[in-house]
Amino acid sequence: MKMITKNSDYAIRAILYMAGHRNRFVPSSEISDQEQIPLIYLRRILQQLIKSNLAESKEGVAGGVRLKIEPIDISVAQVINIIQGGIQMLDCMFRKEICKNRANCVLRKRIMSIEEKVKQEFLQLSIQDLINDITEAK
Repeated sequence: MKMITKNSDYAIRAILYMAGHRNRFVPSSEISDQEQIPLIYLRRILQQLIKSNLAESKEGVAGGVRLKIEPIDISVAQVINIIQGGIQMLDCMFRKEICKNRANCVLRKRIMSIEEKVKQEFLQLSIQDLINDITEAK
């Protein structure tokens, strides 16, 4: 089962940090320090966000990364899909083989239905919604 991996969590935290500093390019070391994300993982994650056009980078003294897209236009599902390839609650694999009961599994059908509902919730949840939650909590 992999609902949200640690890397997806790191990506969302990095995006939230960049969203809070929209007026400048933020060094990855700053994000790493402030969000307590290991720099080696963060750099890989940032490369994925850049490749997917959610963020952009700039080299040099005033360089770093920043969001290319407004937080309201980035869904949590989009970030999860970029980082881990989607949300999955059930892996019908056992010892690297597909389960023989997969086609007839009643539990699998129910879990897939729940999984779809979770995906829809994350599609409707934007980075801006998370920013608003943080602001309200303060």
